Amino acid sequence: MTKKVAILAVNPVNGSGLFQYLESFFENGISYKVFAVAETTHIKTNSGVSLQVDDVVAGLKGKESEFDALVFACGDAMPKFSENAGRPEYQDLLAVIKTFGDKGKLIVGHCVGGLLFDIAGIAAGKRLALHPFVQGVVKSAIATDEAYAVDRNFYTAQNETSLHLLIPELLKVLK
Repeated sequence: MTKKVAILAVNPVNGSGLFQYLESFFENGISYKVFAVAETTHIKTNSGVSLQVDDVVAGLKGKESEFDALVFACGDAMPKFSENAGRPEYQDLLAVIKTFGDKGKLIVGHCVGGLLFDIAGIAAGKRLALHPFVQGVVKSAIATDEAYAVDRNFYTAQNETSLHLLIPELLKVLK
């Protein structure tokens, strides 16, 4: 039986990364639901493409046990996070990441996803592939220069251009 995946999409989300996850999951029969880290389910990609997703991140809180994996689809994550860290949807983002991590579920992300896992307090001692711009900022995780890294239940790619290398490894555990 395939696993069920919750996907977190910031606003704006990197369409290239998000669409790689969505296409791979769809083509492999993996059930997923996309949650906007926003006030509404209407978000955009970095290039301005409008998207209507399934729910907002607040709708995932308390329902983490319904999913086997959490995917963080990057976008303008860190600038938006630093601008909006106090907003409820960003607090919900960190709470959801923490809950998934505390439950030992699969944690997946690319670009600065690993940094958010570190900020949420779930990545201590884990080897994570991160965008080069944020590698020096992680506190308890181990930043790598690798295109992708798999460390137990953590699956990370350095950016959307290396995500295609990670996805086959991820699909092995999701199918």
